[in-house]
Amino acid sequence: MPASIIDSSIFGNIFGTAAMRQVWSDENRTAKYLEIEAALAKVQGRLGIIPQKAADEIVRNCRIENIDMEKLRQQTERIGYPILGVVQQLVEKCADGLGEWCHWGATTQDITDTATVLQIREALAIIEQDLATISQSMADIAKKHRDTPMIGRSNLQQAVPVTFGYKMAGLLSAIERHRERLSQLRPRVLTGEFAGAAGTLASLEKGALETQEGLMRELGLAQPLIAWHTIRDNIAETGGFLGLVCGTLGKLSMDVKLMMQTEVGEVYEPFAHGRGSSSTMPQKRNPISSCYIHACASVVRQHSAALLDAMIADHERSTGPWEIEWIVLPEAFVLTAGALNQSKFVLAGLEVDAKRMRDNLDLTNGLVVSEAVMMGLAPYLGREHAHDLVYDLCRDAIKLNKPLLELLAGNAEITKHVNRNKLAELCDPSNYLGLSGVMVDRVLAARK
Repeated sequence: MPASIIDSSIFGNIFGTAAMRQVWSDENRTAKYLEIEAALAKVQGRLGIIPQKAADEIVRNCRIENIDMEKLRQQTERIGYPILGVVQQLVEKCADGLGEWCHWGATTQDITDTATVLQIREALAIIEQDLATISQSMADIAKKHRDTPMIGRSNLQQAVPVTFGYKMAGLLSAIERHRERLSQLRPRVLTGEFAGAAGTLASLEKGALETQEGLMRELGLAQPLIAWHTIRDNIAETGGFLGLVCGTLGKLSMDVKLMMQTEVGEVYEPFAHGRGSSSTMPQKRNPISSCYIHACASVVRQHSAALLDAMIADHERSTGPWEIEWIVLPEAFVLTAGALNQSKFVLAGLEVDAKRMRDNLDLTNGLVVSEAVMMGLAPYLGREHAHDLVYDLCRDAIKLNKPLLELLAGNAEITKHVNRNKLAELCDPSNYLGLSGVMVDRVLAARK
């Protein structure tokens, strides 16, 4: 029975997706082993390294339905690795002893690593599509709310006005960088492995590099310059990429959670009857998806660190670090897919309360525009004096619970230079948005 959260029949589609689990399933991994063995036989038959008749027979039998998965489990538990079990079953299926030519010149890690790369290729294609969907949703929100004023926050305190479009465009800019990173890492990561026991291809007397080159061409992978059995930066880079993607999604979830607080109420996750409700408090509307995104992102970050640990491998074939990847890489991908899926849901139906955003801008009776007032008065009073004067008036506004505008308009030193109408303009948060809209436009234009 499933014991992991990502394979749970109850939680599995909350913390992951069926498509990503299929990529990292036993069946798909084993099918990749067979795909590689078939490609190897095909290439070696063409090169005359093994008899063509043997190559044809091996290719004919490299089908997942020919593998007894229960028997493979038993073989793997006995041997320690599944590759030999797959080869043994394949040899048994081939007629006339032709299966003995299977796996010619290869080693367990060649097949395992190349299968992992093939799985990574499938997994990255899923992530690429999800990032594109999220990018479009963020772009739509940023464009729609380009000029929707809201409070910007620093240290969880109200700071200065921004727009909601600006906030979303900042996240969008990171998603676009992740899409760029994905295209950049593919040539490095999607490189196969065929190098033999210690990576020198000594097991093939002739046609070694030709076999390697042909195999990679058959599989659509890059040919390695040298064996990478214990040089694992490509896998660690993949984990780092997943960690970065989840970091951005975690930032999205954190802001949504904070903005969904009752006292804030500026955005809400999409409504569905009963979603986020409490077993005891009927009024609750909890940020369910954001909680799951946060949890996935936190665990993927730890898995990324584990893949860095796996880089510290001994000699030409390692004793343990390699197996770290088997544990954490599938789970990192599945959890990333879960975080992406939950983020797609949140963004596709995000409820934005522009009125509440404006109300929150007015909570402090104008204090959030004190910087605007200071800068507006600086040409007349000098920056330092304007700062000190506005600072004192802000303290008075808090103490007397009065709008800052009233105190400004009642100060003779100020009204000698600036009338009430001008002061009212300075105290309107929607007039102090800086280049929020321009920056939104820049991000959207760069995306196109």
